[in-house]
Amino acid sequence: MARTTSDIVIDAPADQIMDVIADFGAYPDWATGVKAANIVAGSEGGRAEQVHFILDATPIRDEYDLGYTWDGNRSVSWSLAEKGSMLKSMDGAYVLEPLDGDQTRVTYQLAVDVSIPLLGMLKRKAEKVIIDTALKGLKKQVEAL
Repeated sequence: MARTTSDIVIDAPADQIMDVIADFGAYPDWATGVKAANIVAGSEGGRAEQVHFILDATPIRDEYDLGYTWDGNRSVSWSLAEKGSMLKSMDGAYVLEPLDGDQTRVTYQLAVDVSIPLLGMLKRKAEKVIIDTALKGLKKQVEAL
């Protein structure tokens, strides 16, 4: 499955950005369309291993669980652990690259497959909108702290 990728530079160190990414309870405040994000299973390090999401991002309304794999403050990847009614698969990742000073390049990779038929071009465009919206929301949330 091909992934759609985009990146943004955030004026904060990687650990602060990863703290915001790991704070699932705050997602409804900054992640467009996320109505709730509840941790189902955690790890010893305190970061979630599985999270239940309620999404209302027209035209997609769904509930699903994502399973997470963390690599310190360098990256986090996820995949669909419990399918929803519309999502058939979702694989994604945030990759953080420290830059000069306290800046970090955040790259978001995403591949989504839904149960409704979509042309490949439309699917990639939807993924691009999701990614760009999420990166802008993440930047705003992190830099406001």
